[in-house]
Amino acid sequence: MALCNLIRDERPYPEQGFRACLGTIRLARSYGRERLEAAAARAIDISARTYGSVKSILANNLDRRPAHGTAIVHPNIRGPRYYN
Repeated sequence: MALCNLIRDERPYPEQGFRACLGTIRLARSYGRERLEAAAARAIDISARTYGSVKSILANNLDRRPAHGTAIVHPNIRGPRYYN
């Protein structure tokens, strides 16, 4: 799983990420492999590379929704020029 590789690579010692990877992989028992893969892909997209983040994505069914939606267009929403 690509997420586990990223978790291990971010730690100073790869062994430190082992438990997080083990817990993340164990989530497949409860949620299924397909959902776990989708949640891991979403976690990578939003830079949330922890066991808790993946578990939250699965618990809130965020793996079934697109990660990036379209921007809301409304006359009351200030754009980036407002803050310059």
